[in-house]
Amino acid sequence: MPELPDIASYLVALKQRIVGESLARIQIRSPFVVRTVDPDIFSLQGEMVLELTRIGKRIVWHFSDDRFLVFHLMIAGRFHWKKLGAKPVGKNDLAAFSFASGTLMLTEASQKKRASLHVVQGGEALATFDRGGIEPLGCSLAEFAAAVTRENHTLKRSLADPRLFSGIGNAYSDEILFAAKLSPVTLTQRLTDEQIARLYTATCDVLRSWMDRLTAEAAERFPEKVTAFRPEMAVHGRYGKPCPLCGTTVQRIVHAENESNYCPRCQTGGKLLADRSLSRLLKDDWPRTIEEWEERRM
Repeated sequence: MPELPDIASYLVALKQRIVGESLARIQIRSPFVVRTVDPDIFSLQGEMVLELTRIGKRIVWHFSDDRFLVFHLMIAGRFHWKKLGAKPVGKNDLAAFSFASGTLMLTEASQKKRASLHVVQGGEALATFDRGGIEPLGCSLAEFAAAVTRENHTLKRSLADPRLFSGIGNAYSDEILFAAKLSPVTLTQRLTDEQIARLYTATCDVLRSWMDRLTAEAAERFPEKVTAFRPEMAVHGRYGKPCPLCGTTVQRIVHAENESNYCPRCQTGGKLLADRSLSRLLKDDWPRTIEEWEERRM
């Protein structure tokens, strides 16, 4: 799912292309992507895009008369900038938005159609999309500490909770926890002040670094390959590969459709965390330490 740095890169690229431009035509190929009926989405045809903003992981297009088009890309939704006159004909194409300079294509490479569009009118209607999480790059250490310890959950769950933090998801929470040298399963209300300060610094550094990098690239070319798995990442998506700091094999724990990637030497003191699927299957054969795991691979 595109997270804060990825959404920021889309905003940079889209602002260059569509802000101040008229939305000439809307083509909807998948009717299920539009989740509202009033205002009618086609009433925005011919209207000028006045501004683009972000609410969490959602992208908001602003139109006159206090009308808004709200995109939520979910896991597999993506934007692509096509030539003028392009139509949504591919199997993954959900909708197309035509402007004088080109066409923005909304796609979703998944059989589970989760990406959505909402057309709403008025600030109150728009505010319903705000899950309440604080902006991680716009908060103080005290605000961050209050948010992260508000409920007693694992660090991984809390960082990715939109009610606590805006725009952080599965990928960047892995990177943040690696940078902070903290276990993804540490309970938030057991954190020391020093650990919270370290987590706050890591959150700011990781998100800012990736935002700067991706927005700079988006200023040069449209971000056509937005992915949660980037080769430059330290641990996310790097299960089985060496940690960039110590060389220990990156491990993972899997829950439902999400997985946490971590370095057992840098983050958990050499302890292997119990994978919800494999450790239940293997029971006593599940290795407890990275040394046991490495010995069994030899």
